[in-house]
Amino acid sequence: MDLTACFLISLITATMFLQVQCTKAVIGLYGQTIEVPCNNGAPKPDDLIFTKWKYDMEDGTSGDLLVKQAHKDEAQIKALDGYKYRVSIAANFSLMIQNGSMVDQRTFTCMVVYGSNLDEHRVSVSVYKMPLPPQIKDKAKELENGKLTPLGVCVAAAANPAAEIEWSKNGTLLVSDDKNIAITTTVTVDPTTGLSTTRSSLRYTAVKGDIGAKFTCSAKHYLQTQQSPAETFVIHYPTEKLSLQVLAKAPIIEGDNVTLKCKADGNPPPTSFNFNIKGQKVTVKDSDSYTLTSITRDNTGNYKCSLVDDSKMEASEKVVVSYLDLSLSPTGKVLKTVGDNLVVKMEQNSSGEAKVSWTKDNGKLDKVPTFERVTYSDAGFYVCEVSVPGLKRSQSFQLEVEGKPVINRLTKLRSEDGRHKVLICEAEGAPQPSVQWSINGTDEESSYINGKAVHKITVVPSGNLTVTCFVTNKLGEIQGYKCHNLAPGWKFGPG
Repeated sequence: MDLTACFLISLITATMFLQVQCTKAVIGLYGQTIEVPCNNGAPKPDDLIFTKWKYDMEDGTSGDLLVKQAHKDEAQIKALDGYKYRVSIAANFSLMIQNGSMVDQRTFTCMVVYGSNLDEHRVSVSVYKMPLPPQIKDKAKELENGKLTPLGVCVAAAANPAAEIEWSKNGTLLVSDDKNIAITTTVTVDPTTGLSTTRSSLRYTAVKGDIGAKFTCSAKHYLQTQQSPAETFVIHYPTEKLSLQVLAKAPIIEGDNVTLKCKADGNPPPTSFNFNIKGQKVTVKDSDSYTLTSITRDNTGNYKCSLVDDSKMEASEKVVVSYLDLSLSPTGKVLKTVGDNLVVKMEQNSSGEAKVSWTKDNGKLDKVPTFERVTYSDAGFYVCEVSVPGLKRSQSFQLEVEGKPVINRLTKLRSEDGRHKVLICEAEGAPQPSVQWSINGTDEESSYINGKAVHKITVVPSGNLTVTCFVTNKLGEIQGYKCHNLAPGWKFGPG
């Protein structure tokens, strides 16, 4: 009987009219209960006598499954094979097949007998099963640049119908061209379960751009499309470029350790390198680095590294060592006599333009100090500081100025109350001189700044009195002018 044609066969036997309907198709799920409808679930006729389900056997004959009399509650199971415990009939006459499997992928017939009629409704059952989640197996440990290499096998197992497998890289479909991409697909059927397993082998020509690329395979099925976990692969490719890195704090100064690191873009990277150290070749094995210890200014220059097996592939980098020398004359403690000459010399040698600054007693000076004739005010702590980026040097000298005492001026003033005289003795000398008067006074005041000493006393005026100022230090002494008659109108005169 042609399952694609709907035809009517009329047989008049025992006044019964047989009507065969066109074959319907249903899909059941593997492992679940399959419902096979009778007459598309149409209501049962009022004069129903019985309903019978049968199926087409492998040898072409028909096998009975069950019969349900209209006036009885239970159906009578007729099956003697594996269907005996798996079939039942629903209230709407549908055949219910438990634990669906591939053996249920056949044609079932529902025979309905009512009045003087017999209707047969044929239903073709297909059993679908989604494959197990696809997996990439037999994965390559690495891919070689420019060479067609087996990448892996994608497996979508236990499906019906067989799954269709597609490969993708970073979400883009891979299409076989048998040159850079070769995909071979096979399908095998399990003789026990009848389920199909699809295997797809991918051979792929990798390039450097495939580093980190994510490869996946998808199992397309009528029920659902599933994707495998993404896989990345190590790409092997030869070295095409070298770079030399100088590992050190910036700027590099004398005494530092400097590491030269040679980096190759190949994978796997080379394990040995040649380093050109100021014209001398040094081979380093099982390392990519060479360290210069306690570097000096003489180490300034160009450095190179190259492959051991290909000296033409090399990289270079310049190493600049910063340095700074400072020489100052004089330094330390410098003792001069007032009026002496002092020459200050500063010399510096540096790797770049240096910045020079001077301070005296922590105060900034605008220029280099010069001393043609040393004065008391020149005494102090002088610092010369020279710097280049990353380096700073300083030297200093302490200038001390000595001299015998000298009285510069004697002054007589009237006190604010008008009843006293204020005598002032102004002198110079170093070390600090002591000042004394030949008379006693009150309210004495004294100061000493930059070699200048000032001493004040207050006295009561009287006639015929001689006053003398004495100034002394370790280098000598001097007497000040004498003054006579401190009564109103007196003045200092020669001693």
